[in-house]
Amino acid sequence: MDINKLFQAAVERKASDLHLISGLKPFLRIDGELEAVSDENEVSAQDMESGIMSLLTAAQKERLKANRELDISYEVKKGSRFRVNIHYEKENLGLVARIILSEIPKLEDITMPEVTYNLLRLQQGLILVTGPTGCGKSTSLASMINYVNEEQKRNIITLEDPIEFIFTPKQSIIKQRQLSTDMLSFKSGLKHVVRQDPDVIMVGEMRDLETIGATVTLAETGHLVLATLHTYSAAQTIDRIIDIFPPHQQAQIKMQLATVLAAVISQRLVPRVNGGRVAAREVLINTPAVANLIRENKISQIPTVIETNQKIGMITMDKALKNLYKDGEISQETMDTYSTDMLF
Repeated sequence: MDINKLFQAAVERKASDLHLISGLKPFLRIDGELEAVSDENEVSAQDMESGIMSLLTAAQKERLKANRELDISYEVKKGSRFRVNIHYEKENLGLVARIILSEIPKLEDITMPEVTYNLLRLQQGLILVTGPTGCGKSTSLASMINYVNEEQKRNIITLEDPIEFIFTPKQSIIKQRQLSTDMLSFKSGLKHVVRQDPDVIMVGEMRDLETIGATVTLAETGHLVLATLHTYSAAQTIDRIIDIFPPHQQAQIKMQLATVLAAVISQRLVPRVNGGRVAAREVLINTPAVANLIRENKISQIPTVIETNQKIGMITMDKALKNLYKDGEISQETMDTYSTDMLF
């Protein structure tokens, strides 16, 4: 098995992910659907181990052995980059590689809402990009960071696991820090980042109570913070943040969120009529009315507020889907399938 050849095939076929599993042919996820690579043989356990080990440094091999899981970034000779997860499955090694675009798309290329441009001019606050796995959160976040980089003179620091898109400093300074190689933990990285004179901080993923708490506190101390979370809607995002804290801390986190939250952009990638996928995005902006609902724990009323504030850039997921349908981007079946009524 030539693992670099498989990586290159994934790029050429415009796949989003490459899956390698012992005993099966390689699989690619293309436009959201898994397809076997028909001209490749089934991957043996021996080929899998030799192929994966060829990607790793000695230190990475030790981490994999100790933790039975490993996340790395990897670059093939022609410049394509991948976010690679290596794991064990039935005592055999397995691999999933997410293809990272060679160029960071502009906000207009991925049809980010107009209100995003104003949000990125804020001096402080918390902007969350949310959605399920594989919905393009990392790409959206990279486009937003690159917009700041091109338009403003700011010190941008990213905390990632692993580093995905590589930014070239333009108007801004950019420092990219990777878990394990540049910082021992997200907790320590978030603790010390304030000593590095940041203007904008990007947190690759808010994954646990400590990371969420530290991220919210950073926004509270006068920085613009961008982060991602695996949630399906703006209201669920706020619920998730509050619920992860123990009961005696929930009143405090509600007050903090009500103060520092700037916006939640919740997105899903849905099938286009003519092939490919397009992003549908729900947008919540933290107005005084929204902040009051957060403080009073009336999160269930947030969708109604979004629906009645379209003039300032808010939009529900259902309305975003309807707009895509009216524009001929998606079919009625897709609109119905991905509407919020069908999510739960």
